[in-house]
Amino acid sequence: MSDLITERLLLHPMTVEEARRVVTRTPAPGDRWAPGYPSDGDVKAATDFLNHCAVTGNPQPFGGYEIRRRADGQVIGGLGFHGPPCPDRSVTIGYGLVPGARGQGYATEALRELLRLARQHGIARVKGDADLDNIASQRVMAAAGMRLTGEDERVRYYEIVWPAALSVGGDTLPA
Repeated sequence: MSDLITERLLLHPMTVEEARRVVTRTPAPGDRWAPGYPSDGDVKAATDFLNHCAVTGNPQPFGGYEIRRRADGQVIGGLGFHGPPCPDRSVTIGYGLVPGARGQGYATEALRELLRLARQHGIARVKGDADLDNIASQRVMAAAGMRLTGEDERVRYYEIVWPAALSVGGDTLPA
């Protein structure tokens, strides 16, 4: 699978080898990791990706992605799907940025591209959540077009839902 390109970012689909390096926090020569990458969340996502690959194969395009700045090639975070689509064509997403990259619109830009990819592949619903005190993440999901659907004592839940049929490359995908 090829990289996804936005105005300022390159979303690089994580390979098994790259995920192993993230899990061990051992960059290879040439890796351009920003300070703070990988976070504990990146390590958990990479571990989940490796476990999924071991059991059912690489889930791309519904796997993990490194968020790289196009200007300097630095990996500033990660985002991705928590696994392949459910039978109802829904997926759950997650994302995170290193502290030095926050507050610059990168997360919203990356999430919009991931949502575009999901819709392009016939996904009907994308879900995400953020801790109640993580206002920045809640704003990212809202800015990317997701809407608040509920909350509990710990988390606010967001989603975006698209029509039952979607035209992709001239073909209509059924519900």
